[in-house]
Amino acid sequence: MNGSSKPWSLIDLLKGWPNPFLLPAVQIKIASSIALSNADISTPGLLYGPDDGYGPLRAHIADWLTQFYQPLSRIPAERICITGGASQNLACILQVFSDPLFTRNVWMVSPTYFLACRIFEDSGFHGRLRSVPEDEEGVDVEYLRKALHQSETKAQAEGNTQPTLKPTRPWSKIYRHLIYAVPTFSNPSSRIMSLQRREELVQVAREYDACIITDDVYDMLQWPTDKTAVQPSREHAYLPRLVDIDRTLEGGAEREGSDGFGNAVSNGSFSKIAGPGCRTGWLEGTQKFVWGTSQVGSSKSGGAPSQLTSTFVSNLIESGELQRHIFKTLQPTYARRYQSMITAIEEHLLPLGVQLPQTTRDVVGGYFIWLSLPAPMQAEEVAVRAQQEENLIIAPGPIFAVYGDEKAVDLERKVRVCFSWEEEAMLAEGIQRLAQVIGRMQRNQRQQEKATPSPREGSSFLVERHR
Repeated sequence: MNGSSKPWSLIDLLKGWPNPFLLPAVQIKIASSIALSNADISTPGLLYGPDDGYGPLRAHIADWLTQFYQPLSRIPAERICITGGASQNLACILQVFSDPLFTRNVWMVSPTYFLACRIFEDSGFHGRLRSVPEDEEGVDVEYLRKALHQSETKAQAEGNTQPTLKPTRPWSKIYRHLIYAVPTFSNPSSRIMSLQRREELVQVAREYDACIITDDVYDMLQWPTDKTAVQPSREHAYLPRLVDIDRTLEGGAEREGSDGFGNAVSNGSFSKIAGPGCRTGWLEGTQKFVWGTSQVGSSKSGGAPSQLTSTFVSNLIESGELQRHIFKTLQPTYARRYQSMITAIEEHLLPLGVQLPQTTRDVVGGYFIWLSLPAPMQAEEVAVRAQQEENLIIAPGPIFAVYGDEKAVDLERKVRVCFSWEEEAMLAEGIQRLAQVIGRMQRNQRQQEKATPSPREGSSFLVERHR
């Protein structure tokens, strides 16, 4: 801790939440008032919703995504269903499209959003989650291809050729493999998967009957890396999503000979752009996949998730308030926060040997910055000392390992810092505190090295003593 009589205020660079100042409470208040004041909206909003969700919101999302992602053809509402958010819907997808006996493995790009591991394990995949490393272009597709081949060979040798636990149902299929990724501004690594890797990943998924489930929750939070950019906001996507690529690549997801369910789906959420308490999201995929997801038992029984909130969000999009909030408030504010943190990193951490990923890209975004510590530092020790000595909380890399396959990818020298939650004025100070910790550890290491005899000196000493 510092030398003052009062302890420093806590700085939390771990929490991946939006700062309360950035929540569009006023806009949501107005949208909810409009919805609840009109019986034509409030009545269906307060009743059970249709399986695939509130129709006006599905249509507005389809138009909004068409404008942002600019696919080769517009996105129809039939490719959209409403969900209770990306996490809730991941569980729904698994209930409909996986079988814990027949589905061989879940392949997770590592480092991963570790809380997704619990969702997969709850669906019966404990012990069958597998890490797939990433490099500067994103997921290592060749590594994945070889691992898929080995897994498939093993399954065939064991006679695992047909789903045995879940019956065949007309609205679903059971995939042999599942692949989980956050391709754009990944949590935690902040990397962007290249277009070539995205195309290769879709091709591999088709080859091995895999479903790629992507969390596309940070895509709209993007800005130029150039600190002098006149326009800090971007109103169109940097790259197509995997679901866009699957829709068009080599005949598309509904090409002749395919089953029409596709091999990539996009899990979207309003958590990062409106507020996680909204508990509202959407799924995009082929019409067959989307309809199948909407037939999950919890929706058939309880109606579409988030039906009432869907009426509020629908108004936010229709009025343009959500888009204005994203492009006029969130993007510029997060850009400023990012630049504050990255400037401090360049000034205080890079001289100590800390490294950043993908340093040549011209667009960045999301909530996080991923740091590589200089050897031989261990992230967990740095995190403990940061909290004890500097009242600073950071996320050590090992917590982002895939459950049950932690050793496959080395995360021991990685840390994640978040610029979305903490007060903006504290971001640079948080990095300075981290630099203090690393600097002290390096000085202590040098002192220990000076005090420890070299192997040659130690050997001579032992020889002298035993002559």
